[in-house]
Amino acid sequence: MGAEQHDQPAQVRRLTAEVTTMKAIVQDTYGEAEDVLGVAEIGRPEIADDEVLLRVHAAGVDRGVWHIMTGLPYPIRLMGYGVRAPSTRVRGREVAGRVEMIGKDVTTLRPGDEVYGISEGSFAEYAPARADKLAPKPKNLTFVQAAATPVSALTALQAVRDSGQVQPGQKVLIIGASGGVGTFAVQIAKTYGAEVTGVCSTTKVDLVRSLGADHVIDYAIHDITHAGQRYDVILDIGGNRSLTHLRRALAPRGTLVIVGGETGGRWLGGVDRLLRAPLLSRFVGQKLVTLTNSENAQDLIVLTELIESGAVTPAVDRTYPLSETVAAITYMHQGHARGKVVITV
Repeated sequence: MGAEQHDQPAQVRRLTAEVTTMKAIVQDTYGEAEDVLGVAEIGRPEIADDEVLLRVHAAGVDRGVWHIMTGLPYPIRLMGYGVRAPSTRVRGREVAGRVEMIGKDVTTLRPGDEVYGISEGSFAEYAPARADKLAPKPKNLTFVQAAATPVSALTALQAVRDSGQVQPGQKVLIIGASGGVGTFAVQIAKTYGAEVTGVCSTTKVDLVRSLGADHVIDYAIHDITHAGQRYDVILDIGGNRSLTHLRRALAPRGTLVIVGGETGGRWLGGVDRLLRAPLLSRFVGQKLVTLTNSENAQDLIVLTELIESGAVTPAVDRTYPLSETVAAITYMHQGHARGKVVITV
């Protein structure tokens, strides 16, 4: 009996025998994927007391991966990612996998648990992750579907619920409805009782309709203002329309949420809209806000409930093996994806 008690902590904190190396996608300088990313055999990461080590099964490719990889726009380098070179060699942030080992302060997870969430360095066989940024994987999702969810769905949830404060019966316009964040935003806005209009390209109209959008605007044919419709809430996800243009489609007391911006500029890259929106909001009747998302286990659990109820389903376009991560990031960045791109490990 005494021997069993003595052995228990080791069994709880480690699932399998020690593995010292792993395959990972690494980079040492900023740049485009084909120039700076490569597969390497590196040491398995150590974990802090509040972290777990994950055996990665799949990793999502969110737009933030490209920004961190290139260090663009330049201000992103001042946000802890490294001024001259990436501070973390391994790319990837969205993850789904099994807990391999836990830090001594972790009480919410155990080795063997299937989880999903946020990790710094998920394009690898093993990845460290803070326990407070992980949640049990939804029972009705595969690892691939779960990996497509964390960053994009958290962003969508907080844009709809917190920044947009969407209410039943409101008219909501989602610009970028076919992308990673947008596909979740359409579905989440519907769960909040909104009448949803999605904006996307011609080839993705069917996808946005299938997600539950009540109306779809093909931006190659119509502008968001063409029918004279005014929306209670507009979520601009990765767009580059001016605030003036967006306000024309917004109700006099409506809310505009700037989720992102993609202008290609190396210095600002759309960040200027994020800064100007709250300043302008002080002088107009409309509420103009920028999203500051929070990565936390509590909201992952909210998402799990929505997913397990059938109200939300990740839209996965395609998967790539770890060795083809460069192709996966390139495909995502070129705007081809219908939903999410996922790396399988």
